[in-house]
Amino acid sequence: MKTAIFITVRTGSKRLPNKALLEIQSIPTIVHLIRRMKKVQVDHIVLCTTLLKEDDILCDIASKEGIVFFRGSTKDKLDRWKGAAAKFGIEFFVTADGDDLFCSSELIRLAINQYILTKPDFIEHLDIICGAFTYGIKVEALNKVCDIKNSEDTEMMWTYFKDTGLFEVQTLRNVPLSFIRSDIRMTLDYKDDLTFFQKIIDHFFENENIDYTLDDIISYLNENPAIIKINSYLHDEWKRNQIMKTQLNLKANIN
Repeated sequence: MKTAIFITVRTGSKRLPNKALLEIQSIPTIVHLIRRMKKVQVDHIVLCTTLLKEDDILCDIASKEGIVFFRGSTKDKLDRWKGAAAKFGIEFFVTADGDDLFCSSELIRLAINQYILTKPDFIEHLDIICGAFTYGIKVEALNKVCDIKNSEDTEMMWTYFKDTGLFEVQTLRNVPLSFIRSDIRMTLDYKDDLTFFQKIIDHFFENENIDYTLDDIISYLNENPAIIKINSYLHDEWKRNQIMKTQLNLKANIN
């Protein structure tokens, strides 16, 4: 069985242009995420991006950081993942959005272990800190979704796994209670999100700690609650946008 982390990223962004290439401590944000993901033992870490010329630089970064990449559809990230899974022979993968610089290696390990034991189609957790974990997906289920969906707009792809009644969906288990927080926002969409990340990364780099964990981040934020408030107000707006974009668009026959 081959497992992977699929880092989903492209340079195109309306709210915060080229956010994957913005630098903190002279390191592009996407590189901060890649280096965090390299702490997890998987068969492949795959940077999944588009065929657009503007995303060539992301492939260059992936190669320099010692991971592989896959290029596919501009809009349809499910199709991109399907192609990546086929190319690298993956059975199960965990997604890591390019926005989520502090995506937790510990939670990814939990998801992989849970899949090995129980083989669900889809793993999620709605109460974890925003940006600490996204989804674990069985490739067999992904292929089925790609067969039944009737749209290339798959930004809110989770609805195809959760709302069709076709798949076994599990909640991520054994999550530390300290990771269940609704007041912390760790995803990069707006300028204040960038400021939030800068404050935290600057702190750890200045203290010569480049291997800081999610536990370390939470402890630092607990000691400095003003940093949490820099971008926490954005979460409700972000959530409303997510809900507005969510649409289940299926083909007529989904036997």
